[in-house]
Amino acid sequence: MSRSRIDQLASKYMSHDMISLHTELPDFPNGRISLLYTLLSHQPQAASHKELLSVVTSLVQMGLDTHDMVENATGAAAVGTLGMRTQQLRVLAGDYFSSRFYHLLSQAGQIETIRRLSEAVCDINRLKMSFYGKAKQMKMNAEEYLQYGVDLKAGLFLSFTDAMNGLHAKLWPELVSRFSRCELLLQEIGKVEQTSSLSDCWGVWHILQEGTEEDRRQLEDGQADSGMIKALMNKYGVSEKLGALLRQSVAQLQTLVQRFQSDKLTKELQPLLEPFLTATGQIRATALKELG
Repeated sequence: MSRSRIDQLASKYMSHDMISLHTELPDFPNGRISLLYTLLSHQPQAASHKELLSVVTSLVQMGLDTHDMVENATGAAAVGTLGMRTQQLRVLAGDYFSSRFYHLLSQAGQIETIRRLSEAVCDINRLKMSFYGKAKQMKMNAEEYLQYGVDLKAGLFLSFTDAMNGLHAKLWPELVSRFSRCELLLQEIGKVEQTSSLSDCWGVWHILQEGTEEDRRQLEDGQADSGMIKALMNKYGVSEKLGALLRQSVAQLQTLVQRFQSDKLTKELQPLLEPFLTATGQIRATALKELG
């Protein structure tokens, strides 16, 4: 299923002039949705509903991610008349996407899917509360930060394990978790040059865990500006460490894909790994260039 096809199906239920004119939305979860669609295509009982299930899952995920943009907003993005209007629209947009999910599944008589996704949303919200609590109290290490991120990304998709058969059901939880980890690491690499937030960057948690007392104190006190944080990222080789974690995760994901006893499925999954393989190649080339 191509990206344009996924976007086309979902955007039909997400489009609203007020939302598109006055606020930005999070990135569409194309990778995980494509992963779900591909696996559902190989399940006898679910294949006929693969488009519907992929679309509604994307709507729920977009609703969750849109609400996250409200919860994580700080500074100018959260204050002032324009900022408040944007935040209110994001809340409404998230609710709007969720309402379309219920409507589509109820029309199709997919009551069990409504139950599974609703339970997954509750679990995700509980996980978010745990994450925010630990982050606020500074009681989290870098690997825990990554694991929270993976669990939050994978949560909705794990609810489809019961829709899988045999080996697919056995491998699906690990597949979606490893895929989500690669997505998250790729996002964290992108943050290195722009983040100034203590709560949403692996690099900062890594420094809080491994850094000197002085460096940790600067971050804990909230006195470090974006320039200082970037300097600390360079000092502790955060980009290089994230690149190494990504290479390791991609290798593990490739090995897992080979365990599916279907050449057809393995071939269909390979294109979904390409963004990660391309990124690891670029990171390696950059590292070699810097060494040269």
